[in-house]
Amino acid sequence: MRRLMPLNVVLASLTVAACVTINVYFPAASAEKAADQIIDTVTNSGASAPTGSIQLPAMEQRSLFAQTAGRALELLIPTAHAQADADIDISSPEIRAITASMQARFESLEKFFASGAVGLTNDGLIELRDQASVPLAERANVKRLVAEDNRDRSTLYAEIAKANGHPEWEADIRKIFARRWVERGAKGGWFYQDAGGAWKQK
Repeated sequence: MRRLMPLNVVLASLTVAACVTINVYFPAASAEKAADQIIDTVTNSGASAPTGSIQLPAMEQRSLFAQTAGRALELLIPTAHAQADADIDISSPEIRAITASMQARFESLEKFFASGAVGLTNDGLIELRDQASVPLAERANVKRLVAEDNRDRSTLYAEIAKANGHPEWEADIRKIFARRWVERGAKGGWFYQDAGGAWKQK
């Protein structure tokens, strides 16, 4: 009986660890590809509107331990494999509508990004960073554009998480987008915030 106890403990630990690993699994690379597709659409970079899921092989994202435990427990936990093979679905009507709204607004905002009046924040939003550089007659319009775009951005991140059945992913999705807006969406000369909130120019 004493010899069986350690084996039982090990199996129980593997079960708990595998469940936890799979339940919190976030397909970051897949989310990045989804972000790039939406950003390309919004900025008119030659990509078409989001059309569906973007899937990354889950094996690239799981640790060796999770893979081994997952295989061993696949029969005991039938939902594990489906959970681990999560996609990022960006095809919902809500996500398409938000993307189209941002795309339509981008042309009006682009000149303010170029002038440095508006910059990309480190939380995936935008900000009127240099109001003085905007002619007085246009300031109210710029503030409106910024507010509307931020509303769309926040809703977009929440909707992507919701559409994929994981509302808890919203913060991770926001972080991915915040980084990709700068790396992929921003042009040379645009301003963005670093992790500490300081403004830098690309």
